[in-house]
Amino acid sequence: MKSNAFTPPIKKYLLRFAGTLLSLFLLIYLFEKQGWNEILVVINQIPAWQFGVVLILMLVSRMAVTLRWHSLLRSAGLKIQFRDTLRLTFGGLFASNFLPTTIGGDVFRLAGAIQLQLDSAICTASLIADRLIGMIGMALVFPLSLPVLVNLWHTIINTPFNNLLTQGMVAIDHTGLRKLVQRLQQYGKNTLTTLQYWINHPLSLMYALFFSILHMACLFSIISILLNGMQDPMPFWLIAGLWSVVYFITQIPISINGYGLQEIALTLIFAHGGGISPQSSMSIALLMRALIMITSLPGVFFLPGIISGEKTV
Repeated sequence: MKSNAFTPPIKKYLLRFAGTLLSLFLLIYLFEKQGWNEILVVINQIPAWQFGVVLILMLVSRMAVTLRWHSLLRSAGLKIQFRDTLRLTFGGLFASNFLPTTIGGDVFRLAGAIQLQLDSAICTASLIADRLIGMIGMALVFPLSLPVLVNLWHTIINTPFNNLLTQGMVAIDHTGLRKLVQRLQQYGKNTLTTLQYWINHPLSLMYALFFSILHMACLFSIISILLNGMQDPMPFWLIAGLWSVVYFITQIPISINGYGLQEIALTLIFAHGGGISPQSSMSIALLMRALIMITSLPGVFFLPGIISGEKTV
């Protein structure tokens, strides 16, 4: 019996659970080292009205994510109402608080779409396309981080870890590199196959990418507003570039929904790469996680209807 593509083996799930615990332990260590009081002082500097603005921007971001997937579903010929897409998306956002990063709430969205009697193959392809377009959007701003990453790289190779890094590179033989290239080629072919319909309809891809960029602009604006409120500003372009680095690191399937991993990556990269204080970077890490969880809460109200297969009218 073949396992569902969205259901990871139990060993992998346990590994991610262990990775989550380790990441959270390291995160707590960092917070203890910097001092909780200092972090709270930084957060208290932010005016209340700015919290209201960032909450609105986060909700706009969630709506943009919903519209991204909805545009893919509609362009593929599926007759789904926006309210149903909204229910499934927020239900998936809430479920992603408890599911592995590599699938997030996709398994929940797929199950709900199937209960609405939508074509399962097209829905699966649309979810993969939705995730890929999100990655493409982040890849567009990733080059903005390269000047900073080069400096960080020079810092790393000038540390005692340099020998360990060199040994790791030497350990990768030609066979390993060849296998890696083959896997990347196969991944590229599978991606093109998945996106075949939308590739033949580029306008629908452009719509989806537009909503993805809108979502990203909201996230970057939120961070910019919070940092300005903390009196520790950072250029908007640099926020975009560094957040893309954090995003791709968080996609590594070693924790549940990136818990701990996202916060550690954001804290270290924004502090060392963005030039802000460790207290500010830690505060941003905490606030972004809190905002993401808060704006996923509407999904709780959609869960009963989705699970029962209820369709809106």
